Amino acid sequence: MSKRERDIEKDYPVTEFVSKLRRLADALESGERFEIQIAGERVYIPARAQFNIEHEREGGEEEVEFQIKWKHA
Repeated sequence: MSKRERDIEKDYPVTEFVSKLRRLADALESGERFEIQIAGERVYIPARAQFNIEHEREGGEEEVEFQIKWKHA
């Protein structure tokens, strides 16, 4: 079964964002997959995922994105 395409952005309070980052860091350190629920959908990120950090600057705004990418096996 193919998953439908999705492109959303969700804001979180600082405490919830920090909690998610902490759980992600723990999963990365232990080599385990990471589970997160985003806007009502549970996402499973495999330990083999690729990680990068992107910085954008445009029109007086700046953005830093921590990206996690993977392909389904």
